[in-house]
Amino acid sequence: MNSEPAKPDPVRHRDHGTWLVRYTGRILVVCPRCGGRALVVPRPDIGPPSKYVSDLLFRPRRLACAGCGAVADWAAGQRDTALVGAVPGGTEDPFFRRPLWLQTRCAGRILWAYDEEHVDALAAFVGARLRERRASPTRAMFARLPAWMKSAGCRDEVLAGLSTLRALADRSTPADRSDAAHERGDRPRHHGSLLFRGGPY
Repeated sequence: MNSEPAKPDPVRHRDHGTWLVRYTGRILVVCPRCGGRALVVPRPDIGPPSKYVSDLLFRPRRLACAGCGAVADWAAGQRDTALVGAVPGGTEDPFFRRPLWLQTRCAGRILWAYDEEHVDALAAFVGARLRERRASPTRAMFARLPAWMKSAGCRDEVLAGLSTLRALADRSTPADRSDAAHERGDRPRHHGSLLFRGGPY
């Protein structure tokens, strides 16, 4: 009879095709006035949120800094009968184009996230020994991660970087700002998301 204790199963991650836009409901950014941590969220006075996650690309936003009181509003542009929404991705927030607060240098690159929930989702993926894809990779966040983040050889370094981001989320003063959180303008800006509001196709 084998008396050795059973080995735990490897950590398993199931990718159900979650879009990056799912994590844009709350974004920590660098305040344009004081350089501390500010928050970008959908404006609370616009009405109830849509049941469609893609609506987050078009909902009016508010940037607010608890440190200095700075406030700014964003609204989607318009092209004929369509709203032109934000395009997520990169080291700036997709609405005000402010540097993300959660950035750190990692494996010779910049590791970033929108908020703590985004950090936790990335950590669950990176830390998994087994990864299952259960949806089309067309817009899925995990399928579109850069190869270095998905590499087993970088796993420990990326997990350490995500721990750094998680700690940064609890800090808010200008002195707490990561040296990686600088304005670089490196987001792709070649197009916007379109939401057609009625009328013929």
